[in-house]
Amino acid sequence: MKKERIIFCDFDGTITVSDNIVAIMKHFNPPGWEDLVQQLVDKKLSLRETVGAMFALFPASRKEEIVSYAIQNAIIRDGFGEFVSYCQDNGIKLLVTSGGIDFFIYPLLKPFPIANENIFCNASSFEGSTIEILWPNKCDAHCQADCGMCKTSIIRSYDANRYERILIGDSISDFEGAKLVDTIFARSHLIDLCKEKGYAYYPFETFFDIMKQLEAEPVR
Repeated sequence: MKKERIIFCDFDGTITVSDNIVAIMKHFNPPGWEDLVQQLVDKKLSLRETVGAMFALFPASRKEEIVSYAIQNAIIRDGFGEFVSYCQDNGIKLLVTSGGIDFFIYPLLKPFPIANENIFCNASSFEGSTIEILWPNKCDAHCQADCGMCKTSIIRSYDANRYERILIGDSISDFEGAKLVDTIFARSHLIDLCKEKGYAYYPFETFFDIMKQLEAEPVR
């Protein structure tokens, strides 16, 4: 039996042209956010701790302007709409697996026919004095990275004997997942990591590139 194709697709820097969390931080520039990023780079903080601490720098009263900025300034990568249709037409299960936040991911994906249950991301609360990030997709027993939104846990939930697992991503947050899948589509920092470890990958700039390669590759 042929395996079913399933795609795990990152959002920030992959579906969108740039990273939306970084864009928010650079635009509003809350004091201390760059120090938090450096602590992440130095491995003093986990990804979950860093993202949570960065958004806690904002008072919850700024919700409207932050949400508005994120949605209005994000650019969807060329070919994504066609790619969603391609997956539907070819029986490919498409999951959006993102370390981004619900308040910009759901509105930006609303124009596309992707069911909410196929979107995995972090959640948010504006009920307290500062913005609180919530973590509905935590690491499983096999991951100790404290990801926040654990992509490897989601990938592992789809049996490799049944599914041809495909990952599309751009950054360090996609790298652990890239170790588990059959096929990697990479850009930006993920390319550097794949080269460093000797992992095979297909580079892409648009989703048209990905569709062309999927057409050329028979289902395993």
